Amino acid sequence: MIDTPTAPAPVATGERIQSLDVLRGFALLGILLLNITGFGLHSAGYFNPLVPLGESPTDEWLNRGTWGAISVLFEGAMRCLFSMLFGAGMVLFTTGRERAGILHYRRTFWLFMFGAVNALILLWTGDILMVYAVAATTLFFMRNWRPSRLVGLSAGAILLMASMFMGMQAAIQAVPDNPEFAAVEAEFSPSPEAYEDELAARSGTYASAFDWTAAYVRKTFLGFGGALFVIDAWAMMLLGMALFKIGAMQGQMSRAWYVRTAAIGFSVGLAVNLGELWYSLSNDYSVLSTIAIFVPTYQLGRLGMGLGYLSVVMLVCQSEMLPRLRRALAAVGRMALTNYLMHSFICMVVFTGAGLGLVGQLERWELYPVVVAIWLFQLWLSPRWLARYRYGPVEWLWRTLTYGRMP
Repeated sequence: MIDTPTAPAPVATGERIQSLDVLRGFALLGILLLNITGFGLHSAGYFNPLVPLGESPTDEWLNRGTWGAISVLFEGAMRCLFSMLFGAGMVLFTTGRERAGILHYRRTFWLFMFGAVNALILLWTGDILMVYAVAATTLFFMRNWRPSRLVGLSAGAILLMASMFMGMQAAIQAVPDNPEFAAVEAEFSPSPEAYEDELAARSGTYASAFDWTAAYVRKTFLGFGGALFVIDAWAMMLLGMALFKIGAMQGQMSRAWYVRTAAIGFSVGLAVNLGELWYSLSNDYSVLSTIAIFVPTYQLGRLGMGLGYLSVVMLVCQSEMLPRLRRALAAVGRMALTNYLMHSFICMVVFTGAGLGLVGQLERWELYPVVVAIWLFQLWLSPRWLARYRYGPVEWLWRTLTYGRMP
């Protein structure tokens, strides 16, 4: 008698790896520490700590201190973790699955569409989902590679990014009065008129915010910047695939391995990031100093911090410490796509013309109570939702579209 293959089905709750969910929840909440500036400040504010300068000397001090702390402790590290988790998830999704290639590309296509909704409907200029979808197109063919080969290719991609930044920096400095540099400098340190024009467009009406966002996304993601974003994500996805294959993201390494990795990662990451902060500060936060720190050391610093955070989370999971927090983070991680889009929806309502229009109205440091409020809400909501339903609402839709049937 010939067995009839069963149709591919979504991963059941009992088949999930809790450490991955906890790590995903941690990274998902952590990434809002960076993204909140893109929602709540002028677009120059992400890299320029002098935007906004501050209404008072105290505000100025708090703004710069906040920028410095976030830059040293979290800049790039949460995105690094998120990208590594995507790579790990791709290996998990395709391993031993019938029609894995078809399902992978269906899944990737719908991820891109969710990203388009996030960028153009929810008005988020820093969407990562479209970037992940593009980066993931080649990952399927590497899913069976050895970890060492994946790490080698990841390192090559990181070196490619560094060389691209070095080429950009050399081109800027080689030509006096370079018009391209003038354009970059104008974006980094906008004139009062340009500053007010952007805030007026983003806080005016939904239509004006949409027009501004669509133009910004088109300019940012089509061309050099988009290529860098894709290579950046791809490099970390490859590393995530390698770490998953050796068991590092499932909490399967020894306690000594995680302690050693955390110590080395944080030591390297903090040293590099503090050095970059000092360099930027000593050059009065100039645009050239900001570009320069991306050339030799940025990836090293963020990777060190990312591996440090990964190791700490795995140690917590191994020791079974903080059980309530771990369960809440795991629930946030199981609903990562829903919660990521929820960040955009909440911030659209708070900051753009679709709602309260508060973009540019808060100091940099004042954005972080908003972050904490969103964290607490999602840590409260996610376990309660999953107590009633198997999947988050967007995860349910994604699975339905991927498999062509309801889970």
